[in-house]
Amino acid sequence: MLRFEKLLTALLLLTAVPVTASTVSAMGSDTAPASVLPQPESVANSTFPTAGHAMLTEDAEDPDITAMLADLQKRLEQLEKKQSSSGSAATRDVPTDRWNVRLGGHVQLDYVNWMNADPAIGGNPGPQDYFEFRRLRLVADGVGYENCDFRLQMTLEPETVGESSGRATSPDVKDAYFSVNEIPGLGRFRIGNFFVPFGLEQVTNDTNIVFLERSVPTQGIFTADREVGVALYNTTDDESVGWSTGVFFDGISDTLKERIDDNQGLRLSGRLVWTPLFEDDGVRVLHTGVGVLYTDDQDNSVRFRTRPQIHEGPRLLDSGSLAADAYTVGNLEMAAVMGPFTLQSEAYLATLNGAQAGNLGGWYAHASWFLTGEHRIYERFGQHGAQFARNKPLRNLSVRAEGLAPGAVELKSRYSSLILDSFQCGNYQDLTTGVNWYWNDRTRLMLDWIHPVTTKDGLYGDVTADLLALRFDFNW
Repeated sequence: MLRFEKLLTALLLLTAVPVTASTVSAMGSDTAPASVLPQPESVANSTFPTAGHAMLTEDAEDPDITAMLADLQKRLEQLEKKQSSSGSAATRDVPTDRWNVRLGGHVQLDYVNWMNADPAIGGNPGPQDYFEFRRLRLVADGVGYENCDFRLQMTLEPETVGESSGRATSPDVKDAYFSVNEIPGLGRFRIGNFFVPFGLEQVTNDTNIVFLERSVPTQGIFTADREVGVALYNTTDDESVGWSTGVFFDGISDTLKERIDDNQGLRLSGRLVWTPLFEDDGVRVLHTGVGVLYTDDQDNSVRFRTRPQIHEGPRLLDSGSLAADAYTVGNLEMAAVMGPFTLQSEAYLATLNGAQAGNLGGWYAHASWFLTGEHRIYERFGQHGAQFARNKPLRNLSVRAEGLAPGAVELKSRYSSLILDSFQCGNYQDLTTGVNWYWNDRTRLMLDWIHPVTTKDGLYGDVTADLLALRFDFNW
């Protein structure tokens, strides 16, 4: 009985804590509790004791009460955190009869220097230094109508249509999709142009990847980029297990935005992830995943080729066009966040069906370490399912004399491999290492040193090179 009275006392003490403005906002003005509504002055200034006042005064210093209060406060904070990160309309302040739209943008300036290149490396262009706006984009994000959202992302950077057919005359469509969330039994439904749900590195937005470019086996080799289609995403209540699947056309051009053909091709994808460890709000994470991607190619041919993890310049490995009716790619994912240290790796195996049947594969592994104590931010059910999110420095860069702060510094290293032996096209390996300097959660400097190596069956034979790549990246 005594414990019950103390618990009641703790509850009364806790409810005496003023309700914050954010709490009122989350609940809506119509549901604001009486304690936060305007009170008549005579009531507000009343000195009469309220119910339980004597017990609160008498027992406020009781150690048991203090412990109960601390425990209850902790539980409330955890509940608020869970609600704020959930997709519910109430907690996200999603209007029920209109759109809330946020405009944003994304700028990446790249400079790449070929410090050393084997004379045998050719291409058009060859191994030449270059500067470019890697990404120059405008974005509109919207939420509304209780459980819906959309995104439109258009490119402004000048790019070629295909490989050699000239400069684009209109912006590329990157993201152009509409989603309905929290569908009972289904989760999230999405339609439009968006990332095919396959692979951890591929679905992590380019503002949040560790290196300037995704790894060689990921960047358009074994994974699909954005495609036109539909997809479903869902997760268990505790978000420890998530799954996604989609159906897409094959290779609709982002620039041309159309294809007039009786054969549109087909892509089917599936992804299953399990996060057996998620502690301290993501300070310690263990992520595992498996995926499959089936492609019925639109023109019955497929080509695997790669640059040395930069955006422009010669390709060092090229299978040429392979006659294939279809191909299937399997994928394994692993990532571990251990405070400031992170490991991430994926492996791929592709099987081609058709006149030139065969297998090919690749993998990568990378490690990163925040010297300033931060950790990579992992989302169990983010925009594209399980993915890494935007990193946030413990202290943003500041040059004010009264508050100097360094931002966040991240060291990184990666090994990548692509194996095309089955088609006598050689193998590719590279080592990339570097550093990222985060000024805040939306601005960073990135430096990569890249050392690619190919075997004698590669496009230019047994060659090596050394490249230095620098990026200034900011978004809003």
